[in-house]
Amino acid sequence: MPVSFSDLGVNTALQQSLAALNIIQPTAIQQKAIPLILNESKDLVALAQTGSGKTLAFGLPVLQHIDPKNEAVQAVILAPTRELGQQIHTNLLSFAAHSPEISIASICGGIPIKPQIERLKTTTHLIVATPGRLVDLINRKAIDLSKVVTLVLDEADEMVTALKTDLDSILAEIPKNRRTLLFTATMPGTIKQLVQNYMSKHIVHVEAEMETVGHQGIDHQFVVVEPIEKLEVLLYFLSSKEGERGIIFCKTKAAVNKLAKNLAINKFSSGALHGSLSQPIRDRIMGQFREGHIDILVATDLAARGLDVKEISYVVNYHLPDTYETYVHRSGRTARAGAKGLAVTVLQQEEVFEIPEFEEELGISFSEMRKPDAQSTEENNTLLWARKIFKTKPNRTIPAEFKEKINTVFHHLTKEELIDKILAHHLAQTAIAPKEEAKPTKKKR
Repeated sequence: MPVSFSDLGVNTALQQSLAALNIIQPTAIQQKAIPLILNESKDLVALAQTGSGKTLAFGLPVLQHIDPKNEAVQAVILAPTRELGQQIHTNLLSFAAHSPEISIASICGGIPIKPQIERLKTTTHLIVATPGRLVDLINRKAIDLSKVVTLVLDEADEMVTALKTDLDSILAEIPKNRRTLLFTATMPGTIKQLVQNYMSKHIVHVEAEMETVGHQGIDHQFVVVEPIEKLEVLLYFLSSKEGERGIIFCKTKAAVNKLAKNLAINKFSSGALHGSLSQPIRDRIMGQFREGHIDILVATDLAARGLDVKEISYVVNYHLPDTYETYVHRSGRTARAGAKGLAVTVLQQEEVFEIPEFEEELGISFSEMRKPDAQSTEENNTLLWARKIFKTKPNRTIPAEFKEKINTVFHHLTKEELIDKILAHHLAQTAIAPKEEAKPTKKKR
Protein backbone atom coordinates (compact mmCIF):
# COMPACT_ATOMS: atom_id res chain seq x y z
CA MET A 1 0.00 0.00 0.00
CA PRO A 2 1.46 3.41 -0.98
CA VAL A 3 2.69 5.64 1.84
CA SER A 4 0.87 8.97 2.22
CA PHE A 5 2.03 12.26 3.74
CA SER A 6 -0.49 11.65 6.52
CA ASP A 7 1.32 8.38 7.33
CA LEU A 8 4.56 10.35 7.66
CA GLY A 9 3.02 12.65 10.29
CA VAL A 10 2.50 15.76 8.13
CA ASN A 11 -0.22 17.98 9.59
CA THR A 12 -3.57 18.73 7.96
CA ALA A 13 -2.77 22.28 6.83
CA LEU A 14 0.35 21.18 4.97
CA GLN A 15 -1.52 18.22 3.48
CA GLN A 16 -4.13 20.63 2.11
CA SER A 17 -1.39 22.65 0.39
CA LEU A 18 0.15 19.51 -1.09
CA ALA A 19 -3.23 18.38 -2.41
CA ALA A 20 -3.71 21.77 -4.08
CA LEU A 21 -0.29 21.33 -5.71
CA ASN A 22 -1.29 17.81 -6.83
CA ILE A 23 1.53 16.30 -4.76
CA ILE A 24 0.02 13.01 -3.64
CA GLN A 25 2.70 10.44 -2.91
CA PRO A 26 6.01 11.13 -1.14
CA THR A 27 9.28 10.26 -2.85
CA ALA A 28 11.83 7.89 -1.33
CA ILE A 29 13.88 10.62 0.36
CA GLN A 30 10.71 12.25 1.69
CA GLN A 31 9.52 8.96 3.18
CA LYS A 32 12.84 8.51 4.95
CA ALA A 33 13.62 12.09 6.04
CA ILE A 34 10.27 13.59 7.06
CA PRO A 35 9.52 11.24 10.01
CA LEU A 36 13.09 11.55 11.29
CA ILE A 37 13.01 15.35 11.21
CA LEU A 38 9.53 15.48 12.75
CA ASN A 39 10.05 12.95 15.51
CA GLU A 40 13.76 13.01 16.41
CA SER A 41 16.15 15.72 17.52
CA LYS A 42 19.44 14.45 16.09
CA ASP A 43 21.33 16.15 13.28
CA LEU A 44 20.60 14.68 9.87
CA VAL A 45 22.70 14.09 6.76
CA ALA A 46 20.53 13.23 3.75
CA LEU A 47 22.05 12.00 0.51
CA ALA A 48 19.61 12.06 -2.38
CA GLN A 49 19.68 12.56 -6.11
CA THR A 50 19.11 15.91 -7.75
CA GLY A 51 15.41 16.25 -8.50
CA SER A 52 14.30 13.73 -5.87
CA GLY A 53 12.24 16.16 -3.81
CA LYS A 54 14.74 17.28 -1.18
CA THR A 55 13.07 20.69 -0.70
CA LEU A 56 9.83 19.02 0.32
CA ALA A 57 11.74 16.53 2.49
CA PHE A 58 13.12 19.24 4.76
CA GLY A 59 10.56 21.96 4.02
CA LEU A 60 7.48 20.22 5.39
CA PRO A 61 8.90 19.23 8.80
CA VAL A 62 10.69 22.57 9.22
CA LEU A 63 7.40 24.40 8.57
CA GLN A 64 5.53 22.06 10.91
CA HIS A 65 8.00 22.78 13.74
CA ILE A 66 7.51 26.55 13.48
CA ASP A 67 5.74 28.10 16.47
CA PRO A 68 3.73 31.00 15.00
CA LYS A 69 3.27 32.57 18.45
CA ASN A 70 7.02 33.01 18.75
CA GLU A 71 7.96 36.03 16.59
CA ALA A 72 11.67 35.15 16.48
CA VAL A 73 13.54 33.61 13.53
CA GLN A 74 13.35 29.89 14.30
CA ALA A 75 14.81 28.28 11.17
CA VAL A 76 17.48 29.19 8.62
CA ILE A 77 17.83 27.49 5.24
CA LEU A 78 21.11 28.20 3.42
CA ALA A 79 21.41 27.77 -0.37
CA PRO A 80 24.49 28.26 -2.59
CA THR A 81 22.88 30.61 -5.14
CA ARG A 82 20.14 33.18 -5.22
CA GLU A 83 18.33 31.21 -7.92
CA LEU A 84 18.14 28.12 -5.71
CA GLY A 85 17.21 30.27 -2.72
CA GLN A 86 14.35 31.84 -4.64
CA GLN A 87 13.18 28.41 -5.76
CA ILE A 88 13.16 27.13 -2.18
CA HIS A 89 11.37 30.27 -0.96
CA THR A 90 8.71 29.92 -3.65
CA ASN A 91 8.22 26.25 -2.79
CA LEU A 92 7.93 26.93 0.93
CA LEU A 93 5.32 29.63 0.32
CA SER A 94 3.27 27.15 -1.70
CA PHE A 95 3.67 24.45 0.98
CA ALA A 96 2.52 26.95 3.65
CA ALA A 97 -0.43 28.28 1.63
CA HIS A 98 -2.84 26.92 4.25
CA SER A 99 -0.64 28.06 7.14
CA PRO A 100 -0.83 31.88 6.77
CA GLU A 101 0.37 32.43 10.32
CA ILE A 102 3.89 31.31 9.29
CA SER A 103 6.07 34.13 7.94
CA ILE A 104 8.83 33.20 5.46
CA ALA A 105 11.43 35.61 4.05
CA SER A 106 14.01 35.34 1.27
CA ILE A 107 17.24 37.20 2.00
CA CYS A 108 19.51 36.26 -0.86
CA GLY A 109 22.26 38.24 -2.56
CA GLY A 110 22.13 39.98 -5.91
CA ILE A 111 19.31 42.38 -5.03
CA PRO A 112 19.17 45.56 -2.86
CA ILE A 113 19.67 44.86 0.83
CA LYS A 114 17.58 47.72 2.27
CA PRO A 115 14.17 46.16 1.49
CA GLN A 116 15.41 42.97 3.16
CA ILE A 117 16.44 44.91 6.26
CA GLU A 118 12.97 46.46 6.39
CA ARG A 119 11.37 43.04 5.90
CA LEU A 120 13.29 41.64 8.85
CA LYS A 121 11.86 44.34 11.11
CA THR A 122 8.55 42.52 10.86
CA THR A 123 7.76 39.07 12.23
CA THR A 124 9.84 36.44 10.42
CA HIS A 125 9.78 32.80 11.47
CA LEU A 126 11.88 31.23 8.71
CA ILE A 127 14.49 32.66 6.37
CA VAL A 128 15.96 31.30 3.14
CA ALA A 129 19.39 32.86 2.58
CA THR A 130 22.61 32.76 0.65
CA PRO A 131 25.62 32.66 3.00
CA GLY A 132 27.21 35.93 1.86
CA ARG A 133 24.05 38.02 2.20
CA LEU A 134 23.25 36.52 5.60
CA VAL A 135 26.73 37.42 6.87
CA ASP A 136 26.23 40.96 5.53
CA LEU A 137 22.96 41.28 7.47
CA ILE A 138 24.63 39.87 10.59
CA ASN A 139 27.43 42.44 10.31
CA ARG A 140 24.84 45.22 9.98
CA LYS A 141 23.07 43.95 13.11
CA ALA A 142 19.94 43.65 10.96
CA ILE A 143 19.01 40.11 11.94
CA ASP A 144 18.75 38.22 15.21
CA LEU A 145 19.54 34.51 14.98
CA SER A 146 19.77 33.87 18.71
CA LYS A 147 16.50 31.89 18.78
CA VAL A 148 17.19 29.67 15.76
CA VAL A 149 16.56 26.00 16.47
CA THR A 150 17.01 24.51 12.98
CA LEU A 151 19.70 25.14 10.34
CA VAL A 152 19.32 23.54 6.89
CA LEU A 153 22.25 23.34 4.47
CA ASP A 154 20.76 22.58 1.06
CA GLU A 155 22.94 21.47 -1.89
CA ALA A 156 25.80 21.58 0.58
CA ASP A 157 28.27 20.07 -1.88
CA GLU A 158 27.89 23.19 -4.03
CA MET A 159 28.21 25.50 -1.05
CA VAL A 160 31.51 24.36 0.41
CA THR A 161 33.57 27.29 -0.90
CA ALA A 162 31.15 29.87 0.49
CA LEU A 163 30.73 27.97 3.73
CA LYS A 164 34.46 27.96 4.40
CA THR A 165 34.44 31.73 4.77
CA ASP A 166 30.89 32.41 5.96
CA LEU A 167 29.72 29.47 8.04
CA ASP A 168 31.80 30.37 11.09
CA SER A 169 30.27 33.86 11.14
CA ILE A 170 26.76 32.46 10.80
CA LEU A 171 27.18 29.73 13.44
CA ALA A 172 28.56 32.26 15.91
CA GLU A 173 25.10 33.87 15.89
CA ILE A 174 23.12 30.63 16.17
CA PRO A 175 22.72 28.70 19.46
CA LYS A 176 25.05 25.74 19.81
CA ASN A 177 22.17 23.43 20.66
CA ARG A 178 20.58 24.05 17.25
CA ARG A 179 19.71 21.15 14.98
CA THR A 180 21.51 20.93 11.63
CA LEU A 181 20.01 19.23 8.57
CA LEU A 182 22.39 18.74 5.65
CA PHE A 183 21.03 17.76 2.23
CA THR A 184 23.35 16.91 -0.64
CA ALA A 185 23.39 14.99 -3.92
CA THR A 186 27.00 13.83 -3.50
CA MET A 187 29.32 13.18 -0.59
CA PRO A 188 32.83 14.39 -1.50
CA GLY A 189 35.58 14.63 1.08
CA THR A 190 34.92 18.31 1.66
CA ILE A 191 31.37 17.55 2.78
CA LYS A 192 32.57 14.81 5.13
CA GLN A 193 34.96 17.35 6.68
CA LEU A 194 32.14 19.86 7.01
CA VAL A 195 29.98 17.28 8.79
CA GLN A 196 32.84 16.46 11.15
CA ASN A 197 33.58 20.11 11.93
CA TYR A 198 30.13 21.63 12.24
CA MET A 199 27.62 18.91 13.13
CA SER A 200 26.86 16.85 16.23
CA LYS A 201 28.59 13.55 16.87
CA HIS A 202 25.16 11.94 16.98
CA ILE A 203 24.03 12.08 13.37
CA VAL A 204 21.35 10.20 11.50
CA HIS A 205 22.34 9.32 7.92
CA VAL A 206 19.72 8.65 5.27
CA GLU A 207 20.00 8.15 1.55
CA ALA A 208 17.55 7.31 -1.19
CA GLU A 209 17.99 5.66 -4.57
CA MET A 210 21.69 6.43 -4.69
CA GLU A 211 22.73 3.02 -6.03
CA THR A 212 22.59 4.52 -9.53
CA VAL A 213 23.38 8.05 -8.31
CA GLY A 214 19.95 9.22 -9.33
CA HIS A 215 20.35 8.48 -13.02
CA GLN A 216 17.23 6.41 -13.54
CA GLY A 217 15.69 7.36 -16.83
CA ILE A 218 18.83 9.06 -18.18
CA ASP A 219 20.53 7.78 -21.32
CA HIS A 220 24.25 8.58 -20.95
CA GLN A 221 26.12 9.00 -24.23
CA PHE A 222 29.42 10.43 -25.41
CA VAL A 223 30.65 11.56 -28.81
CA VAL A 224 34.33 11.80 -29.80
CA VAL A 225 35.31 14.77 -31.98
CA GLU A 226 38.33 16.63 -33.25
CA PRO A 227 38.58 20.13 -31.74
CA ILE A 228 37.70 21.74 -35.09
CA GLU A 229 34.53 19.62 -35.32
CA LYS A 230 33.18 20.36 -31.87
CA LEU A 231 30.82 23.21 -32.71
CA GLU A 232 29.54 21.59 -35.93
CA VAL A 233 28.73 18.34 -34.11
CA LEU A 234 26.92 20.26 -31.39
CA LEU A 235 24.90 22.24 -33.94
CA TYR A 236 23.95 18.99 -35.69
CA PHE A 237 22.75 17.53 -32.38
CA LEU A 238 20.79 20.68 -31.49
CA SER A 239 19.12 20.68 -34.90
CA SER A 240 17.87 17.16 -34.17
CA LYS A 241 16.39 18.45 -30.89
CA GLU A 242 14.58 21.46 -32.31
CA GLY A 243 11.60 22.37 -30.14
CA GLU A 244 12.96 20.54 -27.08
CA ARG A 245 14.56 22.24 -24.11
CA GLY A 246 18.08 21.50 -22.91
CA ILE A 247 21.09 22.83 -21.00
CA ILE A 248 24.65 22.99 -22.33
CA PHE A 249 27.30 23.12 -19.61
CA CYS A 250 30.67 24.81 -20.10
CA LYS A 251 33.52 25.07 -17.62
CA THR A 252 34.15 28.81 -17.85
CA LYS A 253 32.23 32.06 -18.28
CA ALA A 254 34.26 32.86 -21.40
CA ALA A 255 33.30 29.53 -22.96
CA VAL A 256 29.63 30.15 -22.13
CA ASN A 257 29.73 33.56 -23.80
CA LYS A 258 31.51 32.26 -26.90
CA LEU A 259 29.17 29.30 -27.38
CA ALA A 260 26.04 31.37 -26.73
CA LYS A 261 27.21 33.84 -29.37
CA ASN A 262 27.66 31.01 -31.90
CA LEU A 263 24.20 29.67 -31.14
CA ALA A 264 22.72 33.13 -31.61
CA ILE A 265 24.52 33.52 -34.94
CA ASN A 266 22.97 30.23 -36.03
CA LYS A 267 19.53 31.41 -34.88
CA PHE A 268 19.05 28.95 -32.04
CA SER A 269 16.66 30.07 -29.30
CA SER A 270 19.18 30.30 -26.47
CA GLY A 271 20.47 32.29 -23.52
CA ALA A 272 23.71 32.45 -21.51
CA LEU A 273 23.95 32.18 -17.74
CA HIS A 274 27.01 32.69 -15.54
CA GLY A 275 28.02 34.45 -12.36
CA SER A 276 29.38 37.63 -13.94
CA LEU A 277 26.00 38.63 -15.35
CA SER A 278 23.99 41.14 -13.35
CA GLN A 279 21.23 39.68 -11.24
CA PRO A 280 18.39 41.24 -13.28
CA ILE A 281 19.80 39.69 -16.46
CA ARG A 282 20.19 36.29 -14.78
CA ASP A 283 16.62 36.50 -13.51
CA ARG A 284 15.32 37.44 -16.95
CA ILE A 285 17.14 34.57 -18.70
CA MET A 286 16.08 32.04 -16.05
CA GLY A 287 12.50 33.26 -16.36
CA GLN A 288 12.56 33.00 -20.16
CA PHE A 289 13.87 29.45 -19.93
CA ARG A 290 11.38 28.35 -17.28
CA GLU A 291 8.49 29.83 -19.26
CA GLY A 292 9.62 28.25 -22.52
CA HIS A 293 10.50 31.44 -24.37
CA ILE A 294 14.01 30.09 -25.03
CA ASP A 295 14.85 26.44 -25.64
CA ILE A 296 18.56 26.24 -24.79
CA LEU A 297 20.43 27.46 -21.73
CA VAL A 298 24.24 27.71 -21.95
CA ALA A 299 25.53 27.81 -18.39
CA THR A 300 28.32 27.31 -15.91
CA ASP A 301 27.67 24.74 -13.20
CA LEU A 302 26.86 27.00 -10.26
CA ALA A 303 24.74 29.40 -12.32
CA ALA A 304 22.31 26.63 -13.22
CA ARG A 305 21.63 25.59 -9.61
CA GLY A 306 18.06 26.03 -8.49
CA LEU A 307 16.72 25.44 -11.97
CA ASP A 308 13.82 23.05 -11.49
CA VAL A 309 12.21 22.59 -14.91
CA LYS A 310 10.59 19.23 -15.59
CA GLU A 311 10.65 19.44 -19.37
CA ILE A 312 14.44 19.49 -19.87
CA SER A 313 14.91 16.64 -22.34
CA TYR A 314 18.70 16.74 -22.67
CA VAL A 315 21.91 17.97 -21.09
CA VAL A 316 25.15 18.48 -23.01
CA ASN A 317 28.56 18.48 -21.33
CA TYR A 318 30.38 20.66 -23.85
CA HIS A 319 33.41 20.21 -21.63
CA LEU A 320 34.02 17.07 -19.58
CA PRO A 321 33.33 17.81 -15.89
CA ASP A 322 36.32 17.92 -13.54
CA THR A 323 34.62 15.79 -10.88
CA TYR A 324 32.14 12.96 -10.64
CA GLU A 325 29.96 15.13 -8.38
CA THR A 326 29.71 17.78 -11.09
CA TYR A 327 28.56 15.16 -13.58
CA VAL A 328 25.84 14.08 -11.14
CA HIS A 329 24.56 17.63 -10.81
CA ARG A 330 24.70 18.35 -14.54
CA SER A 331 22.96 15.20 -15.72
CA GLY A 332 20.44 15.50 -12.90
CA ARG A 333 18.94 18.56 -14.58
CA THR A 334 17.16 16.19 -16.97
CA ALA A 335 14.87 13.19 -16.32
CA ARG A 336 13.18 14.97 -13.45
CA ALA A 337 9.93 13.84 -11.86
CA GLY A 338 10.19 10.40 -13.46
CA ALA A 339 10.67 11.63 -17.03
CA LYS A 340 13.25 10.27 -19.48
CA GLY A 341 16.33 12.27 -20.39
CA LEU A 342 19.56 12.32 -22.37
CA ALA A 343 23.02 13.35 -21.16
CA VAL A 344 25.60 13.81 -23.94
CA THR A 345 29.28 14.45 -23.26
CA VAL A 346 31.47 15.88 -26.02
CA LEU A 347 34.99 14.43 -25.82
CA GLN A 348 38.30 14.69 -27.57
CA GLN A 349 40.14 11.44 -28.22
CA GLU A 350 42.55 11.91 -25.32
CA GLU A 351 39.62 12.16 -22.87
CA VAL A 352 37.91 8.87 -23.80
CA PHE A 353 39.89 6.88 -21.22
CA GLU A 354 38.03 8.76 -18.47
CA ILE A 355 34.64 7.32 -19.42
CA PRO A 356 35.22 3.90 -17.73
CA GLU A 357 36.26 5.79 -14.58
CA PHE A 358 32.98 7.73 -14.55
CA GLU A 359 31.07 4.50 -15.14
CA GLU A 360 32.75 2.69 -12.27
CA GLU A 361 32.49 5.58 -9.81
CA LEU A 362 28.87 6.49 -10.57
CA GLY A 363 27.48 3.05 -11.37
CA ILE A 364 26.24 4.07 -14.80
CA SER A 365 27.01 3.01 -18.36
CA PHE A 366 27.72 5.15 -21.41
CA SER A 367 27.07 4.37 -25.04
CA GLU A 368 28.97 6.02 -27.86
CA MET A 369 27.07 8.37 -30.13
CA ARG A 370 28.41 8.38 -33.65
CA LYS A 371 29.23 11.80 -34.93
CA PRO A 372 27.55 12.80 -38.20
CA ASP A 373 29.37 12.00 -41.44
CA ALA A 374 30.60 14.74 -43.76
CA GLN A 375 27.47 14.74 -45.89
CA SER A 376 25.12 14.97 -42.91
CA THR A 377 27.18 17.80 -41.44
CA GLU A 378 27.15 19.67 -44.74
CA GLU A 379 23.39 19.24 -45.04
CA ASN A 380 22.87 20.49 -41.51
CA ASN A 381 25.12 23.50 -42.11
CA THR A 382 23.07 24.30 -45.18
CA LEU A 383 19.85 24.07 -43.20
CA LEU A 384 21.35 26.41 -40.59
CA TRP A 385 22.27 28.82 -43.39
CA ALA A 386 18.70 28.68 -44.70
CA ARG A 387 17.38 29.32 -41.19
CA LYS A 388 19.60 32.39 -40.89
CA ILE A 389 18.16 33.79 -44.09
CA PHE A 390 14.59 33.00 -43.02
CA LYS A 391 15.07 34.73 -39.64
CA THR A 392 16.94 37.76 -41.02
CA LYS A 393 14.92 40.93 -40.61
CA PRO A 394 14.45 43.06 -43.76
CA ASN A 395 16.71 46.09 -44.04
CA ARG A 396 14.31 49.03 -44.20
CA THR A 397 17.09 51.54 -44.96
CA ILE A 398 17.79 50.23 -48.48
CA PRO A 399 16.59 52.83 -51.03
CA ALA A 400 13.52 51.80 -53.00
CA GLU A 401 15.25 52.55 -56.31
CA PHE A 402 18.10 50.18 -55.53
CA LYS A 403 15.70 47.44 -54.37
CA GLU A 404 13.88 47.84 -57.67
CA LYS A 405 17.12 47.29 -59.60
CA ILE A 406 17.74 44.06 -57.66
CA ASN A 407 14.14 43.01 -58.20
CA THR A 408 14.60 43.52 -61.93
CA VAL A 409 17.43 41.00 -61.92
CA PHE A 410 15.27 38.30 -60.31
CA HIS A 411 11.77 39.22 -61.44
CA HIS A 412 11.48 36.54 -64.15
CA LEU A 413 12.42 33.69 -61.77
CA THR A 414 9.87 31.57 -59.97
CA LYS A 415 10.28 31.00 -56.23
CA GLU A 416 11.60 27.48 -56.87
CA GLU A 417 14.09 28.72 -59.46
CA LEU A 418 15.34 31.44 -57.13
CA ILE A 419 15.83 28.94 -54.28
CA ASP A 420 17.68 26.56 -56.63
CA LYS A 421 20.08 29.30 -57.69
CA ILE A 422 20.70 30.66 -54.20
CA LEU A 423 21.28 27.14 -52.86
CA ALA A 424 23.65 26.27 -55.70
CA HIS A 425 25.60 29.48 -55.09
CA HIS A 426 25.85 28.76 -51.35
CA LEU A 427 27.04 25.18 -51.87
CA ALA A 428 29.64 26.33 -54.39
CA GLN A 429 30.96 28.91 -51.89
CA THR A 430 31.16 26.43 -49.03
CA ALA A 431 32.95 23.90 -51.23
CA ILE A 432 35.58 26.50 -52.10
CA ALA A 433 36.00 27.85 -48.56
CA PRO A 434 37.99 24.97 -47.00
CA LYS A 435 40.60 25.10 -49.77
CA GLU A 436 41.04 28.81 -49.26
CA GLU A 437 41.41 28.36 -45.50
CA ALA A 438 44.03 25.61 -45.85
CA LYS A 439 46.81 28.00 -46.97
CA PRO A 440 47.24 29.96 -43.71
CA THR A 441 47.30 26.67 -41.78
CA LYS A 442 50.28 25.46 -43.83
CA LYS A 443 52.14 28.71 -43.23
CA LYS A 444 51.72 28.31 -39.45
CA ARG A 445 53.31 24.89 -39.64
